[in-house]
Amino acid sequence: MKDIMSVFKEKSDMTVGSPINTIVVFMIPMLIGNVAQQMYSTVDSIIVGRFVGDNALAAVGSTSSIFNLLLVMFIGISVGASIVVSQYFGARDRENISYSIGCCITLTAIATVLLMIFGTMVSRPLLEMLQTPDSIIDWSVTYLNIMLIGVGGMAYYNILCGIMRGLGDSVSPLKYLIFATFLNIVLDLLFVAVFKMGVAGVAYATVISQCLSAILCIRKMFRMKDIFDFDIKHLKCTKERVNLIIKMGLPSGLTQMIFSLAMVIMQPLTNSHGELLIAANVIIMRVDGFAMMPNMSFGSAMTTFSGQNVGAGKYDRVLDGAKKGTMIAIATSVIITTLILMFGRNLVSIFTDTPELIDISMKMLTILAVGYISMSITQSLSGVMRGAGDTLTPMWISIITTVIIRVPLAYIWTYATKTPQMPNGDMSALFGSLLISWIAGAIITLIFYKRGNWKNKAINNNINSIT
Repeated sequence: MKDIMSVFKEKSDMTVGSPINTIVVFMIPMLIGNVAQQMYSTVDSIIVGRFVGDNALAAVGSTSSIFNLLLVMFIGISVGASIVVSQYFGARDRENISYSIGCCITLTAIATVLLMIFGTMVSRPLLEMLQTPDSIIDWSVTYLNIMLIGVGGMAYYNILCGIMRGLGDSVSPLKYLIFATFLNIVLDLLFVAVFKMGVAGVAYATVISQCLSAILCIRKMFRMKDIFDFDIKHLKCTKERVNLIIKMGLPSGLTQMIFSLAMVIMQPLTNSHGELLIAANVIIMRVDGFAMMPNMSFGSAMTTFSGQNVGAGKYDRVLDGAKKGTMIAIATSVIITTLILMFGRNLVSIFTDTPELIDISMKMLTILAVGYISMSITQSLSGVMRGAGDTLTPMWISIITTVIIRVPLAYIWTYATKTPQMPNGDMSALFGSLLISWIAGAIITLIFYKRGNWKNKAINNNINSIT
């Protein structure tokens, strides 16, 4: 057992050894970490739904599209940091690793301050614009503002995790996240069940836990002096370095923004069906989060694997790892889909005991289930392309599947199914359109991966141009 654990504790140099072994060993801690991170929102939803009620559950869920939209800056910095650091790590360029990490820390501080100020100013107007029901809007504003004020913890945790993964360390973020997750559960129960603080208590518990995980990540970074240097001078951002990080990360940030804007545009459709569907949507997204975790983990692992090997000039190894990693991701998704179809009702029942809410949630989960298999292809191959430096192709694919396919299809489907019995249309349009967009995304991603243009995007072609 000790030998097995030592394998995970070592920093992963993914340019040597069996490609599939290095990918899986690197991915497993990330998968466990993603499960732990998903526990944040899941525990929040369970405790709110059980101790406060379905409307409180709907209030927390109604903020997710806006909150995710406001986080796009951090996503861009995180992805850019991971790609840049992983390629410099593959090239064994200590100086550029050091300055890139320092620049990311500075950019995160600036983005955090801007979001805290701007986000709290526009939270209520945005919720009103999305036609959030009057019965839950005050709770929604309270929850969203607390999360925005404490956003620094989430920002630094995710960005520092991206850096550590780029350096081959996927275990340290896991340890800190597990600690913070258990703390979040304890604080949720204390603030909501004991102190009766409602949705505000859930928000405070999440913010405190995330800030602690960020502090632990910062402490770890100071101890990684065998890989990079960290002094005050490294916090300085040059124009060239900022441009490189933005170039690598902006497309991924824009991709997330597209997803978030789609959620914002779709939110009025959801809200038009009332609090019951809003609450059902929260439950579906929580279960969906767990189902999507293997795909996201494989995607992140493939990004680091591709980045390190492209940095080392080992393209044949990238192709081998991409093929085998994607096949394992598909097999994993088949198992997850089967489990959802078999035990979905039991999972939904954890959040609520309202029969109608359980029936709606299970119906929508059944529609989405097959889509997880197609997403395994999209996430894995997109990860390979991003790691190689081609972050634009996955972005354009997201625009096509979300803006051109998913959103118009949902509105057309809804309009076409309006009847006296269903004045707001068929609620299945919300999730059926998502399933179709996922399948289309997998097909398009596979086509662009096979074309191979991503092989020419590596930053190590001019890796010494930044000093």
